[in-house]
Amino acid sequence: MRSTVYALITVSAVAVLVAVLLLPVLRIYGTSMTPTLDEGNYVVAVKGSDFQTGDIIAFYYNNKILVKRVIAKSGDWVDIDTNGNVYVNNVLLNEPYVTEKAFGDCNIALPYQVPESRVFVMGDHRSVSVDSRNTAIGCVADEQVVGKIIFRVWPLTGFGSVR
Repeated sequence: MRSTVYALITVSAVAVLVAVLLLPVLRIYGTSMTPTLDEGNYVVAVKGSDFQTGDIIAFYYNNKILVKRVIAKSGDWVDIDTNGNVYVNNVLLNEPYVTEKAFGDCNIALPYQVPESRVFVMGDHRSVSVDSRNTAIGCVADEQVVGKIIFRVWPLTGFGSVR
């Protein structure tokens, strides 16, 4: 009996460590990432810092975890026109995940160069998302990043990879 209890405790401890340190499970709050992610979805993130344009990341901001999409990396130039079209290094970004383009809550001077060791992020629901377009959030530093969102686990109807 004692060995079974020890085995269960060990397995539980390993599972908690993996979930916290390598693959955190996060709940989505708000509507800034609709239609890709809806409020109440549960997603799995993987630790790392090698992000590409279009990746969805989770990051710490004021004791909260926010989820947004990577638009540009350090050194890139971002420009947004009044119709909400996003240009990175003067090339129009192909954004099939955005259903309604909007200039949004932007108070930065455009075009904007992403600082070193930071990424420029935006929500998919551009008209309501507060993101790197606003100095309140700004660009996300590497040390703020929780991880890249790779998988939705709840609801079961949306179970699968997230793009």
